[in-house]
Amino acid sequence: MRKDTSTNTLNEKMLNESCGMAYSLKIIGGRWKPAILCRLSHQKMRYSDLKNSIEGISERMLVAQLRELELDLIIKRTVYAVVPPKVEYELTELGETMRPMLQSISEWGNMHRSTVNPETDLIKSDFMV
Repeated sequence: MRKDTSTNTLNEKMLNESCGMAYSLKIIGGRWKPAILCRLSHQKMRYSDLKNSIEGISERMLVAQLRELELDLIIKRTVYAVVPPKVEYELTELGETMRPMLQSISEWGNMHRSTVNPETDLIKSDFMV
C-alpha cells in the first residue's frame, strides 16, 4: 500500500490522467488480467471454469482481478439464485469495445515473440474469434 500523497502515487495519477495508453494499461495490465480477458472475449464463463482454464492462478488472485475488472466496468458478474450458487462472468458492452485493441496487442506480441525468439513460433492469436 502506498500513501495517497506519495510522489509515486501522485506521478501515477498524473500520468493516468494525461495519457490514454497509460490509463488503458492500468486497466488491463498485470499477470492475470490478460488471461481473464482472453477467455471472456470468447464466451461467458462460470467462475469454476475460468479458474480451471487459467493454470497457476490462485483463487484469491482470481477474485481480486475479477473485482478490479468489474469495478472498471469491463466485466459483468451475474449471480443466479440457485443451489449450489451459480456465478457467471462476461464482458460488458464497454468491455466488448476492447476486442480490437486486445486482438492487436495479441498479434503484436506473437509477432514480436517470433521475431525475438523464433524457436517459439506460435503465431496463432489468443484473441481470434
